Amino acid sequence: MRPVWTGAISFGLVTIPCRVLSATEDHSISFRQVHTADGGRIRYQKVCKIDGEVLDQADIGRGYEIARDRVVPVTDEELAQMPLPTAKAIEIVAFVPEESIDPAQVGDSYWLQPDGQVAAKPYKLLREALTRSDRAAIAKFAWHGRERLGELQVLGEAIALHGLRWPDEIRDPGRLAPPPAAVGDEEIDEALALMDVMTVDRLDDLALADRYRDALVEVIAAKSEHREPASVGGGPQETAPVVDLMAALHESVAKARAARGDEESADSGPAEDADVREMPRRDGGKRTPAGKAAAKPQPARRRAS
Repeated sequence: MRPVWTGAISFGLVTIPCRVLSATEDHSISFRQVHTADGGRIRYQKVCKIDGEVLDQADIGRGYEIARDRVVPVTDEELAQMPLPTAKAIEIVAFVPEESIDPAQVGDSYWLQPDGQVAAKPYKLLREALTRSDRAAIAKFAWHGRERLGELQVLGEAIALHGLRWPDEIRDPGRLAPPPAAVGDEEIDEALALMDVMTVDRLDDLALADRYRDALVEVIAAKSEHREPASVGGGPQETAPVVDLMAALHESVAKARAARGDEESADSGPAEDADVREMPRRDGGKRTPAGKAAAKPQPARRRAS
């Protein structure tokens, strides 16, 4: 796996050479734009507005528009030479309790890998210190033309870097609050009972699968084989307006308990694997999609406190 960034973690006077690797994989299906009349692919050309010349990527730079007809060009070299301490370092600036971080701030996730034998001991030192303190490290780093905020968190044997949005990038949710409505204690108790029945120890305990992707793979395969697509995972669930909230909650609890009872009576065995379908290849053969692979440690989802 190619690193997305190479530098060092700066922890006081301690420097930990590291490589940054993406912690996630994208299994979504990509489409191409085509001409609906004949299926031909659509081409896009980048054309200079002044002289009409069609440009290659090597001819294209970046610039900042300060007025309607005035753009200040900025080169890659100028960005790389900016006097920022975070240009080649993930600079730890503070430590905070993990629960104090707003889940709305958390963005993309990466793995931090020690780069070489010299980094092994300080990397392990930071990992053990974070584990014993139950704190997260707040860091600043500069990638892709901007300085960013991040959180270093121990997950398994590795240190993860979660990109954080700056506080002023989080929109105020106050205006989204629902209108006043009376909620009784019995309704809350029934909702808590439903939560108890649906609670699992870990997200990995659930047999989760992307049913939309499975259905889309089947549609593509069926069209390539000139047949009707088969049903994948049943049809859409019908929803009805909630007339009696207590009755709906009570029925939900009963259904959840019945479903859990069926699962537990089956010798408490592991959940069945999802039905992974193969994507048709352009040459008419098939290949296995990036479906259910071997379990990997993934950055934990955060809960709002």
